[in-house]
Amino acid sequence: MKILMLNSYYDKGGAARAAFRLAKALPLVGVEVDYRSIYKKRMLPWEKARYLMRVAQDRLPGTLKAKAKVMFSAGMPDNDSLVKDINASNADIVHIHWIHGGGLSIEDLAKINKPVVWSLHDMWAFTGGCHYDQHCGRFIEGCGNCPLLNSNHRNDLSHKVMRRKMVLFSSKRDVAIVGLSRWMLRMAGRSKAMVGVPKVNLPNPINISAFSPLEKSLARKRLSLPQHKKLILFGAMSATDDPRKGYQELIQALRALDLRNEEAEVMVFGSSEPADKPDIGMPIHYLGNIGDDKRLQATYSAADVMVVPSLQENLSNAIMESLACGTPVVCFDIGGNSDMVEHLKTGYLALPGDPSSLAEGIRWVVLNKKHGALCANARRKIVEEFDEISVANKYLSFYQDRLLNNKKSAECLAAVKS
Repeated sequence: MKILMLNSYYDKGGAARAAFRLAKALPLVGVEVDYRSIYKKRMLPWEKARYLMRVAQDRLPGTLKAKAKVMFSAGMPDNDSLVKDINASNADIVHIHWIHGGGLSIEDLAKINKPVVWSLHDMWAFTGGCHYDQHCGRFIEGCGNCPLLNSNHRNDLSHKVMRRKMVLFSSKRDVAIVGLSRWMLRMAGRSKAMVGVPKVNLPNPINISAFSPLEKSLARKRLSLPQHKKLILFGAMSATDDPRKGYQELIQALRALDLRNEEAEVMVFGSSEPADKPDIGMPIHYLGNIGDDKRLQATYSAADVMVVPSLQENLSNAIMESLACGTPVVCFDIGGNSDMVEHLKTGYLALPGDPSSLAEGIRWVVLNKKHGALCANARRKIVEEFDEISVANKYLSFYQDRLLNNKKSAECLAAVKS
């Protein structure tokens, strides 16, 4: 079994981190993986210029029309040389992940002459170009009149992109979809583009040894954090640039937080200290960007609670990592969050978009007299359902089923032609 795994970036972004973890897990169950990023980690000047041109061709058609801070990809331009390399490889299956920024076009996918598995890290594969639809639901009817593009036209850019995807999925019969969360699988199943396309729910894996609980006092000492305060953790990567991340809701929740005279402080990773720090009535420790798993492990282990306030979310790496390190999570009850956070058992599922409910969840976790049991439950949840060996075996079975089904389909087609 040989898998060619593709992502636009090698290790930049959540999709790349998840794809790379799967690429490392699969060889543990006997699957040979060729993991490639479409764009190099370090580019020469001419490669950088080519990359920026491709990104512009993919993003500009939507950016010129879209609401501020909305990511919209047109699925362009073609990448003939990459398709040629894929088709010349000895891979049994091509497993694609996040291929935007001009990595592969919609039409490129139809030209791949091998079975394709596509992991959905966001909603783009079945929408008219948005990566998250902000609850508009237009993809169910085939898009057009796109509110994110400020459009009142049926045949707008979103409808045209959706039509191209409908052509892709109707012509390439050997493609199968992986919904990383149950929610993403349900959304894909409602899309007009993906009618009849095989779909399955398989999660991302995690190395439960790399992400495991550290003794809290040791983790705090390592990060120069106070030993006897309640510490609330938040990952701020691009939070203020994307309303979907729920930054404003988090700030409102923290300002409303009443911990009954308990001394609490906030930890923020993924961001350096800004010039205009928010006034939340508590000290804030900015840990900066964290590039290695050991420091991430210490960061999660040092906290009493992790808060993930996203308004739309697939299968959050941060939630999985935090729970694996034995730190309960508070988040809104949206998207794939409930795949990992069990309400009042591994954390707290707040009412969607409600800052007061988010504050109540933080309070409930931090002041919980059985906090140790919450931590143990959090760790157990990830060990039992998301360990890399267990998840890799599920992918292996899925790959084998896909090859068998494709072989049967080819034999039936040959019989009809004869």
